[in-house]
Parts: sequence; C-alpha cells; structure tokens
Amino acid sequence: MTFLPERGNSPCVRRRIVLVVVAVTALAGWATWHVLLPAAALRERSVIVNIAPQQSALQIAGSLHAAGAIRSPAAFVALSFVRGTLNSLKAGEYEVPRRASTREVLALLEDGRVRPHPVVHPEGATIAELARALEHAGLVDAGEVLRTATDPAFLWRHGIQAATVEGYVWPDTYQFVRGMTAAEILGRMVQRMHVKLSPDLRERARSRNVTIHELLTLASIIEREAVARDEQALISAVFWNRLRVGMPLQADPTVQYAVGRHRELLRRSDLLVDHPYNTYTRAGLPPGPIASPGLAAIEAAVEPASADYLFFVKRDEQHHRFSRTLEEHNEAIAEYRASSTARAWRPRQRSGSLSFGESTSR
Repeated sequence: MTFLPERGNSPCVRRRIVLVVVAVTALAGWATWHVLLPAAALRERSVIVNIAPQQSALQIAGSLHAAGAIRSPAAFVALSFVRGTLNSLKAGEYEVPRRASTREVLALLEDGRVRPHPVVHPEGATIAELARALEHAGLVDAGEVLRTATDPAFLWRHGIQAATVEGYVWPDTYQFVRGMTAAEILGRMVQRMHVKLSPDLRERARSRNVTIHELLTLASIIEREAVARDEQALISAVFWNRLRVGMPLQADPTVQYAVGRHRELLRRSDLLVDHPYNTYTRAGLPPGPIASPGLAAIEAAVEPASADYLFFVKRDEQHHRFSRTLEEHNEAIAEYRASSTARAWRPRQRSGSLSFGESTSR
C-alpha cells in the first residue's frame, strides 16, 4: 500500500506558510514604523499645538493630527496605551520640534514639556508695564494682572503689607507658559523677591531703622533716578540727607508715577499736583515703591555713599553733578545749560535733572 503525504505537511507548503507569515509580519512592522515617523509638516519646521484641558487621548491625537504633528491618530493612541500613559497626557501649549517622531511627540505630552514664553521684567519697570508685556506675550489679560496686583487676598497670601504688589516683583527674565493665571505669574515673581531679600539684607535694613517696605520704596526711586549704576550710592546719599533734614525728595520719577507720565517729560504744573506720590509737594517717602528695584539699587538704599550732598543735576546723558549747597547747584545748572549738550538737550526727566529756575530747592 502506498501512502501519500498530507498536503499541509509538505515541505513546499510549509515554506510558503513561513514566507507568508514573514511577509505579513514585515508589512505590519513597516506600517507601524511608517506611521510613527515624523509627519510631513515637521520636515521643515516645528509645529505649535494647543492641547485643551480634559481632552481624551483620542481627542488629543486628533488635535495633534490636525496640526500636522503626527501621521496617525490611531498609532498615537495605540502607542500611548502600550506605554500606560493613555489617561495621564498633560494639557498645554506645545512646540513640536522638527523631525519629531510620534514617540517623541508622545513623550512631550507625557512629561508636560509645554512651550515656554520668555518675559523680560527689567529693573525700573512698573506693574503696568509688566501687565502690558504679559498681555503682549499672549499669556494673560493686562487688566487681570492689575486687578491681582491690588487684590487684598493675594497680597496677604504673599506677606505684602501694602496696597499693591508694586516694587515686590523681582526684575528678571522669566519663562512662563500659557494657562498660568495672573496670580501664579505674580506669585512666582514675588517669591523671587523674597529670596533675593536675604537675611543679611533684612538685618542691615533693621540696623538702619527702615522697614522692607521703606527700603524697596527708596530703592525704586534710586533705580528710576540713576542711569549709571556707579551713581546709585551717591543718589541714595542725597535722598538720605534730605530725609534727615526734612527736605522734600523732589524726585521726578515719583511725579511721573503720580500723574501717569512714565518715562516722559514733565510739565511744571505736574510738580504742583496734590498726590501722595508727589515728592515735590509732600515730604518724606511716598506711600510705596514706584517700580521694581534691582539688587544694586536695594544695596545702594541700605548702604548710601558717605557724602553730604543735597542736590544733583544732569551732567550728561549718563551722569550727574552733585552739590552740597543751593549756590553750587545753581552754578551746575548754569554750566549745564551753557554746554553744547544742553543746546541739543531733549531731557529724560529724573530727580535732580530738572531745573525750572534757580528758585528750585534741589
């Protein structure tokens, strides 16, 4: 009797089956590899995509696909499922870099590496200027920043015993992200100020018998007055000497703050405005800071130069001439007016730099 081999067990059939399995596996592998490659839109540029809060993984994949950040929503969801991050992807604004694979895009959302927005708050800038900068960066409405800056609950929470956060936010370059509230942004800046006000600095303020609020107030005026940093201690000395003998500070930046003419020319009538921040009409320090002082200005406020000057006037665009008497001061004014610089002078008003006539007490 002759036995024929079963068809399915023939070497030829088995080889065909193996080849089919290998081909299918290879095709599946190629397809998987292909859909996880960088999307076409990422070949030449990065892609910005905003992932809203409370979106499901499928909705997130749809947003990424619509922005051109991934090739396949299904592949993105499947990969997230395999990695166990399906329900932990983080909302926010993301910048997907050029040539990022689906795996790399997923990692961005898993880690929450949202797109930072640099915001510069320079020394001598006000809260109003900060509010405009934050709004310009598309981070938060300027009005919300100004409301938060005077919110009693916010001020109490951050230990600020004043009517506004003015002067209590540290000047620096910050990296903020979309979705942060005004309270979160200002809170971070206030905390930076608290860190910079070291125990040593606080102790030196106490030894000079001034509160932190008074120190920041004086430092903010010095910051707005001085152009050259090496003059800050001398300007501080002028103000300390005036406070000591009861003379008005007559600081132009405080008038600018009072009348809302920040960094603009003042008029004679502005000096007569009855306002708590007008240090021409009221003696002593104003109610609070007028801007954000930097560390150098704070140091100058707590350690003024050892000098008996009571007056100063502009010598050039960077420096001032300091005087002990009104007679010396008036001579300095006359010399400045007679100089070639004075003929082309378009003044940037600062305390001691104005000279509305020899009658001024500065």
